[in-house]
Amino acid sequence: MRIDYKLNDKFDVGLIFSSILLLCIGLLAIYSSTLHNPHANGNFHKQVIWGIGAIIGFFIIYTLPTNIFKAIAIPSYLFSIFLLIVVLLIGKRVYGAKSWLGLEGIGFQPSEFAKLGTILALSYFLSNSNTDLDSFKDILISLIIGLFPVGLIMIEPDLGTSFVFLGMVLILLYWKGISTFGLFVVLSPGIVAISSLFGPYYLAGSLVAVTICLFLFRKDIFSSGSIFALNIAAGFFTKYVYEILSQHQQTRIKSFINPWADPLGAGYNAIQAKVAVGSGGLFGKGFLSGNQTQLQFIPEQWTDFIFCVIGEEFGFIGTSIVLALFFYLLLRIFKIATTTKDEFLSLTIIGILSVYFIHLLINIGMVVGIMPVIGIPLPFMSYGGSSLVLDFLMLSVVANVHRTRKNYT
Repeated sequence: MRIDYKLNDKFDVGLIFSSILLLCIGLLAIYSSTLHNPHANGNFHKQVIWGIGAIIGFFIIYTLPTNIFKAIAIPSYLFSIFLLIVVLLIGKRVYGAKSWLGLEGIGFQPSEFAKLGTILALSYFLSNSNTDLDSFKDILISLIIGLFPVGLIMIEPDLGTSFVFLGMVLILLYWKGISTFGLFVVLSPGIVAISSLFGPYYLAGSLVAVTICLFLFRKDIFSSGSIFALNIAAGFFTKYVYEILSQHQQTRIKSFINPWADPLGAGYNAIQAKVAVGSGGLFGKGFLSGNQTQLQFIPEQWTDFIFCVIGEEFGFIGTSIVLALFFYLLLRIFKIATTTKDEFLSLTIIGILSVYFIHLLINIGMVVGIMPVIGIPLPFMSYGGSSLVLDFLMLSVVANVHRTRKNYT
């Protein structure tokens, strides 16, 4: 018992156990979904290799001194910006997005690693004793740090990853202690912009909601008027931003608004995903026995639609187990973020938590039809080396902080 206590004191067993279990379930789903696909039957073995490498990397970073994360915060951010610029110049275009770099036959997405670089840099700035989020200047600097990579990623264009960055920045600002009014100022234009995609009535409704909120905040007429004007601009200029998106991204947004408008084209994946999950029932059809999975009704479901395989072959019980593992993992990370007294480390862990949470929310939302299909992988489970390595890389930072937490209390 004493040995077990000491082990858990230095090493959060639940943290790594839940993530490896998710990885194993994901490998089963990848194996099932690629078994009868001659173009992807090597993906399972590749994912196993990536998984082993990611776990090895986890234990290497776990043993490093914790203060190294603060030391590399700015260099890692600048390097990730450099890679995002390089990929725009010489990157490989995949599914309409120029987001991949190749290195001796190995492809990776710089935008994945830019997530951690941005988390570290923004946490470094926000944890500075001189940073004050009641100051417009400091809010603006925070937004520049967090959203500059978004601008580069939108040029690729990669709408899904951009959403992850936006959510991550908002959560970090909230954790730092931005006022409710400040969060409203940052968040409301985005909500109005999204509402405008659904039509003029939704746009009008969102602007009415903004007006009510401004009245409740009781700010001066100049501030309230400026914020309302900003929201109007966000709503009416959304269509111009929409027009600069690539054709396949416009199609995905249309299919989210009404997937049945093109059931054999843009809305096909969303419709078939719901059919797959719904057909699994309580216990599922059994491993390697899912019709949607084995007959390849959903293209490349081993990537963003891996949850469909779980739903069809393992049913409600299987999906519940997966969601329980994710929520347990997120709660463990949140607990570590709240126990460390070092603000930089706490912000860093919350940033990591936000990436996992946003990926989980959007990916599951895509599958059940309440989120647009924007190409977001499911952490630890979807096929892809870049995302899997990043998942364990971020987890190793969390585990490292847990190991040394008594040094920062």
